[in-house]
Amino acid sequence: MTKRCGFWPRPQSLRGRFTIANVLFLAVGLLLAAVASITATSMVLVGQMDGSLKSSRATLASTSLTEGSLRQLCQLAGLLQRGKGASAVAVAFQQDLLIVLDRHGKAATVCQDGSTPVSAEQQQMAAALPDPARLARSGDPATVKSGTTEYRVVATRLPDGTIVVRGMRLNGVKHAIGKLLIVEATVGVVLLALLATGSLTAARRRLSPLEDMVATASAISEGDLSRRIGTARHGSSEVEQLSTALNSMLQQIEAALTASERAGTQLRQFLADASHELRTPLASVRGYLQLYEKGMLDAEEKDRALRRVSAETLRMSILVDELLALARLEDRPGLTFRPVDLRCVVQDAVADLAAQQPQRPVVLDLPDDLPEALGDEAGLRQVVGNLLANVRVHTPADSRVTVAVENHGGAELRLRVSDSGPGLSEQDAARAFDRFFRADPERARETGGAGLGMSIVQALVHAHHGTVALHTAPGAGLTVRVTLPAAKSPLSVA
Repeated sequence: MTKRCGFWPRPQSLRGRFTIANVLFLAVGLLLAAVASITATSMVLVGQMDGSLKSSRATLASTSLTEGSLRQLCQLAGLLQRGKGASAVAVAFQQDLLIVLDRHGKAATVCQDGSTPVSAEQQQMAAALPDPARLARSGDPATVKSGTTEYRVVATRLPDGTIVVRGMRLNGVKHAIGKLLIVEATVGVVLLALLATGSLTAARRRLSPLEDMVATASAISEGDLSRRIGTARHGSSEVEQLSTALNSMLQQIEAALTASERAGTQLRQFLADASHELRTPLASVRGYLQLYEKGMLDAEEKDRALRRVSAETLRMSILVDELLALARLEDRPGLTFRPVDLRCVVQDAVADLAAQQPQRPVVLDLPDDLPEALGDEAGLRQVVGNLLANVRVHTPADSRVTVAVENHGGAELRLRVSDSGPGLSEQDAARAFDRFFRADPERARETGGAGLGMSIVQALVHAHHGTVALHTAPGAGLTVRVTLPAAKSPLSVA
């Protein structure tokens, strides 16, 4: 597609501009080469002609010929050429043009191709000579135009003052230059055509990733974020590097948009869940307060209503605190990392569990050479505390729980909390880290749980650059494995 600009169409495609630029560069190069070759060829041919003329002049100047003897030599040369062959004398004077000028510059004797009659051409040549005497003194060949014919001439002065002018027509040189020009023009046109074809082909192949980019950009603008630019197959180039960079950028954009959509979905679900979780205790509190205001409660019922209001208020407070904790962890964790004695953290959490459920059997497995963990002590205490609180709430009070910490090569610590409770189904296990998830909603509400404990555990572990995973099956209990980075120096044990 082109746009008219004056009389010449201007190509809009990069491929067309690339081809035209290549053709123009080659055309300029061919033109310069043609000018140089024609100039050099002309100089060589004229130089050969000048050499022949100078040689003839030197031969003639070395003799003591006069006008009369020169006339006799010309006549003898004509007789020999009409006879058996040319003599050395005839060859010496066999030029395109030979003019003999007397002392007054008038053509006295003319010899052309062995003949002696004075022709009109020789007379015109004699008249066209600008200054025969100066030409004879210089001894250098000169170009003289007589009519429509150009000659390369040299002049020699004889001892008696006669000037002999010998000339050679430049028609042969012009004819050779003309043929050379035709050959160079033909070759140039062929080369330009080949270059144009090759440039179009190369440009189409090299710039094909750009067409892929346009198609990909169009598809992305229509909503297909999964489209990518095809990888080029012809070595490394700037276009291929651009394709790779754009693919990387598109992948990051798709990932960011996907994450944004996921975050939006989670936010909507979070708001829905939070509003639902707060609606129930608020409704309970409002109901008890309305009953109290209307005087519909006796003394015993008032005490029970106040206890329920206090419990629901505590439940909402816990919910708000946990929501704020999750928000801080997702936005700016604000954790202070330093070496932490994970053994002490685990022992304190187990002691708290024993204080709340003395009848629960607990197995504690802590090696003596356990290195310190690198993390925030308060955050790690909350991780272990939430895991044991999950066991306390969702398993029978007499079921066994095992808490173990392993040293994995001094680089990381592996915390394992296992219980012998009812376990989770595959569907529930997949949602265990979701916010407000409860395997047993009624029981969790009775104990004040909001379903955020495992979500907080996951957020804290990820903030510590660790991992958390659970393994469970119905009736087989639940095992939670947490991996945390270890500090460089191991803990010294007495």
